[in-house]
Amino acid sequence: MSHIHHPSEILLPAWVETIRKYAGEAEQSGRLHPKQLELIYEQQWFSLLAPQVYGGLQKSLPEIIKTEEALSWADGSLGWVVTLCSGAGFFGGYISPAIAPGTFADKKVCLAGSGADTGIAKRLKDGYIINGSWKYASGVHHATYITINCHIMDEGGNELSKDGMPLIRSFIIDRADVQLQPGWKYVGMIATGSDAYKIENIYVPEDRCFEIAPQSAVVNDKLYQYPFLQLAEATLAANLSGMAVNFTDLCGDAFAYKATNLRRVSSNNAELMMEERQCAINLLNDARLVFHEAVNLSWGDIENKDYLKAVSSASRVLARIARETVDELYPYCGLLAASPDTEINRAWRDIHTASQHSLLTFLEL
Repeated sequence: MSHIHHPSEILLPAWVETIRKYAGEAEQSGRLHPKQLELIYEQQWFSLLAPQVYGGLQKSLPEIIKTEEALSWADGSLGWVVTLCSGAGFFGGYISPAIAPGTFADKKVCLAGSGADTGIAKRLKDGYIINGSWKYASGVHHATYITINCHIMDEGGNELSKDGMPLIRSFIIDRADVQLQPGWKYVGMIATGSDAYKIENIYVPEDRCFEIAPQSAVVNDKLYQYPFLQLAEATLAANLSGMAVNFTDLCGDAFAYKATNLRRVSSNNAELMMEERQCAINLLNDARLVFHEAVNLSWGDIENKDYLKAVSSASRVLARIARETVDELYPYCGLLAASPDTEINRAWRDIHTASQHSLLTFLEL
């Protein structure tokens, strides 16, 4: 099997130090720490997928995947917020050029939102009246704009359809028009601040509506022709992969401590723990290698449906193996991994929360 890079190779040590130094405080506050955000703005990580024409980085998909995996290795919550918010920045390839330059002009631009189509947009002559509520929006506390999905209605309140399916469109909304609601009360990913939000009777001009589809792209680049499903699958799988690699790294110190400080751990059991950890690392790295190769191949030929199917499959397999390797190693970690004040416990809680995302739950669509 070919060599697979370790996520630490992607980030400067000073970046990792900053991210991890403030991770505990970020969790206590329920949102990313100002020092973490300062680094994100400096490196433009929220703009990884935003169009260059508007000041974004517009990186290639393989670069994006490696960066997001590495950031999630450094800290699960930070990596997740960057992934979800930079993923919303991807919509810059579809947003009307009449408003996109102003949207991305802010150096601290951050788009957050939900993929759920739980809004209603009543069509008027030159815009829409929007109502709705959405459960989760990672990074919403740092957002400058919010993206939403809505069912489109006519002025009489009748739902419109296209090709026999409900007509659903996306919108970009000023943060000031959105009401945040406490809603993120889970054991992990606490620093993502993935709270709920609602919109009540807000008028939105026509140019705030967009469709996420290759034929609707307004920026001519391969990134905005890449299918959104595989983009989402791959970026989320990269997050779970980074979190799992971090957990296996942390197990190294945890196992060494048990092997040298606890009399109840015999030399045979100490050796067993180390063997189990190495097997988990090998299994995870094999899945990571297949995953990264699938992403690279699909990026080289985005029209090849077999390559795209391989991305979907590799993403889902990697997500499952990331969960399973962590669960295989957890019993050997002792109470250290059960203490909410430790980094290894935060890593465990983060991956068990992030892995509940429905997109990667099953091996088949």
